[in-house]
Amino acid sequence: MRSRDWQIGAFVERMLTRKARSHTSPVSAMCSFWGLMRAYWLSESWREAWGLTSAILVLTALSAQASVWFAITSGELINRIAYFHHPSTPTTPMELLKTAATLATIAIMRDVCFTAVRHFFSTTLHRKWRAWLDRRFNEALLDSNHTHFHLLQMGSDASGSAVPAPDNIDQRVQESIKGLTGGAIGLAMGIAGVVLSLGFVGSKLVEMSSEVGGLEFLGSYGSACLAFMAVAIYVPLNTVIAAKLGGVLQRLSVRMQWAEGSYRTELNALLHRSFHVAVLHGERAQNVVNKRRYLDIDQTWASLNRVTAGYMGFELVHNFIGSRIVAYAPGLLPYMDNKVSLQHYVTGAELATALINECSWFIHVMPDIATLKANARRMTDLANAIETVQRPEEFYAQTGLYEFQYTEQDPALGLTLEQIGLHHAGTELPFLTADRLQFLPGEWTLVVGESGSGKTSLIKAINGLWAHGRGTVATPRHARILYAAQDVKLQAVSLKELACLPDPASDYQETHVAVALHEAGLGEFIDELPNEGRNGQSWDQLLSGGQKQKLVLARILLLRPGLIFLDEATSALDTQAVHAFHQAIMDHCPEVTVIAIMHDVSPIRSGSGVDFFDSVLTIEKGVAKKMPIAAWRQAAAG
Repeated sequence: MRSRDWQIGAFVERMLTRKARSHTSPVSAMCSFWGLMRAYWLSESWREAWGLTSAILVLTALSAQASVWFAITSGELINRIAYFHHPSTPTTPMELLKTAATLATIAIMRDVCFTAVRHFFSTTLHRKWRAWLDRRFNEALLDSNHTHFHLLQMGSDASGSAVPAPDNIDQRVQESIKGLTGGAIGLAMGIAGVVLSLGFVGSKLVEMSSEVGGLEFLGSYGSACLAFMAVAIYVPLNTVIAAKLGGVLQRLSVRMQWAEGSYRTELNALLHRSFHVAVLHGERAQNVVNKRRYLDIDQTWASLNRVTAGYMGFELVHNFIGSRIVAYAPGLLPYMDNKVSLQHYVTGAELATALINECSWFIHVMPDIATLKANARRMTDLANAIETVQRPEEFYAQTGLYEFQYTEQDPALGLTLEQIGLHHAGTELPFLTADRLQFLPGEWTLVVGESGSGKTSLIKAINGLWAHGRGTVATPRHARILYAAQDVKLQAVSLKELACLPDPASDYQETHVAVALHEAGLGEFIDELPNEGRNGQSWDQLLSGGQKQKLVLARILLLRPGLIFLDEATSALDTQAVHAFHQAIMDHCPEVTVIAIMHDVSPIRSGSGVDFFDSVLTIEKGVAKKMPIAAWRQAAAG
């Protein structure tokens, strides 16, 4: 009774822990556009973020002030050139050179000291922000909840989820984050430039304003009011047009990213199944798939090119009319009425041009804004998907039954399964059931059944990796569990790290790792423990299927788990190597509980004729039953 109470308490605690963890995902605050935008500035790296932002704002302000100085000096230079041959007060060559040199100095200071240095700070902020987001999304994907695994189920079993499956996660984490951070920083800098220019340039326009005929009621603010009115009408009107075109660009950008990602995914998949394509002579069929994928890219690209070309033409016309007509028109009347000098007129026009350019920033970067919104949408979609699978039981319940309960129990009781029923998405009847199964410490159990009967599904369910079903799984408390699958994929890390996974390599001495490799039959690689591969190839490329399975054996011998699941983990080994594999586990892990699926059951006895396995779990007609191996042999013989 006390054991049952402890199980219930452990289950409740596990559920509460899952709930708490689900609300503390590294990307939980990034499920909306503004949440994604501000997360870095409100994080533990806020000093770094705000320090770089402050430097950029200061340099932007200085650049805006330099634009005022540039406009004033440009007007002065034009005036000196106009008065070079004046009969009474001619401009001397020295004065002309001095003004030109001042203008050049201002331009250099603005472009080099302010703009270029600001670019350095902005690219540094881009690098830091991208790295921070990359860490957050990787932490979210690679958490103990196996989020990366559950996300992939959104496109398969859980296709009915309220949140769509995120395509091309690699592209989102790599390219979308890069584009998002760069575009957002550029947008913020543009907004800051507009605000500061309105302050610096606008105040100078007001200061230099003069009376305009017909607008005497405005007094000396006539020309400034005309300039502001021209900008207020011209720029917003064109911004609306730019926004319409930008919306089209955004949709095409999203489509382009999807098409590029799909094509790249297909090419990556080809590399992984290259052998099978070659064996089947399937190159023609694969070429058809590749052409279809690239056709999406080509058609979207063509549409994107047409819209981009149209936008470019619109932008060039906007720039010309703004700088040559709109900027010079407001001051023309006072100049024609001889109320302002040429220098005053040119300076006012240059200031108006600077104001138009700054306020037109949204028009100039609308394609980038469209890309920014597309990237932000892809990242917020990914963040929402990550949040959805933080509670796997709720996520999988959207598309089928999910009533699994995972607890821990006294190690002396081993592994216990009760009232197990495994379902596929959307089905009411289970395809595999089991009333009660118990696997005691040190017991070896062989799982047999026809192909497709659910052998692997059962092992996945025990390990919390099956989507739909019911039942209670009680594992030994504090027992290390190791699941060895048939297809071994090795990460691009050192051989020592591969042998020590999931523990850090630093937890083990190299001599201990070397002994484990030697006992597993990989003694030839002992000298290469620190290496990540050989001749530019990773261990995943260098090792054969059998050698990879021996590496799994070395990991077992090193970690000494208490519960091992072998899902055809010796399929690439010959009979002698299979015997050695099991004998090594039996010799070095005497207390381990082993549950194994084997396609070929002939080598289940040691060289001396002793059975490795104590019991057999049979799956027949959707029912799993466990019996002693002797009874199974007798039933098979009868």
